[in-house]
Amino acid sequence: MKNVLTIYFKEMKSYFNSPVAYIFITVFLLFTGWFFSSNFFLQGQASVWGALTVIPLILVFFIPAITMRSVAEEKKSGTIELLVTMPTRDMEIILGKFFAALTLLVIALLFTLTYVITASSLGNLDTGPTFCGYIGLVLMGSTYLAVGLFASSLTENQIIAYIIGWAIVFVFFMLDKVLMFAPGPLVSSLEYLSTEYHFNSLARGVIDTRDVIYYLSMTTFALILAGRALESRKW
Repeated sequence: MKNVLTIYFKEMKSYFNSPVAYIFITVFLLFTGWFFSSNFFLQGQASVWGALTVIPLILVFFIPAITMRSVAEEKKSGTIELLVTMPTRDMEIILGKFFAALTLLVIALLFTLTYVITASSLGNLDTGPTFCGYIGLVLMGSTYLAVGLFASSLTENQIIAYIIGWAIVFVFFMLDKVLMFAPGPLVSSLEYLSTEYHFNSLARGVIDTRDVIYYLSMTTFALILAGRALESRKW
């Protein structure tokens, strides 16, 4: 755990000592704020539902941008060799980077609570779906971050890492939207594999253990793949 924390604090410093964190949070809030304000002013609804339902799509494009440099930049600059000469395991490096990226995402989501406060002060906010929706966003975001880290661990090029991460995340995001074209026996399986399907389930206001297990399993699997991909340099 000590090694994970060392990597974690190193990554947090790299985020906030550079424009990365500030640009991500600012642009993220601009996008989500637009959808909230359009519901608020154009439709006259004191609700955060418009912003909550569009954030999963925003994360598809934003999260690979956070993770694309995590391992790829270390490989390109050669600092990954310094990390592995320390008494750290490859999986500890991946976990430290994952928790740092997750912290950045949670900070960005915390800023959107201003929408919740505004909506609750001007209308009757449905707290159940809102609370569960935020839990769903954190779980979905953690899965996307793990996938992004896996993509970053495959290459030294950040652009290639972004494209691979985005492509994988986008496929899982779209699975429940192409069910009409899928063979009958595969429909239920494809629906279950869809990341947004489970988010929509949580956003109804009920925390189903099947949705939580899905996100945790996907996150764990992607992190294991990232660790194995980083380990492959020794082969």
